Amino acid sequence: MPLFADLAISSADIQNLERIPENFSADGGNDTPAVAFAGAPDGTVELALIVHDPDAPLPNGFTHWVVYGIAPDATTLDLEADGVRVGPNTLGEQSWFGPQPPAGHGEHHYYFWVFALTTTVEGEPSREGFLTTYAGNIAEQARFVGTFSRP
Repeated sequence: MPLFADLAISSADIQNLERIPENFSADGGNDTPAVAFAGAPDGTVELALIVHDPDAPLPNGFTHWVVYGIAPDATTLDLEADGVRVGPNTLGEQSWFGPQPPAGHGEHHYYFWVFALTTTVEGEPSREGFLTTYAGNIAEQARFVGTFSRP
């Protein structure tokens, strides 16, 4: 397998390195953004999605969304598809929680990661549990980054 392959993640709602629109923030409607995938490598068993803000003033940052069981040939995230499961975000909720950085804390970066896995994820682990347990099963990963701040 080549060192860098073709796995990709994108969103029609959020452009890479651009500000996340207000309606996707926790204060602005908390709408769930559309997410698209392409190029899973051969041998991928499932895809996982994690959205994480490492700039949050918490020891492990803030995880906004964790999704498992995405089919390797999926081109868009469908939360209603068979096998798709949402894990806990930092609040312990199994849902999208949009950006809500502390007011005046500056620009935060929201990493939308897709992981191509060589095994099935069991259950609905947290981000930390997933990375600890499945790091050796990640065949490839890709990301884009949105930004957000509050005055």
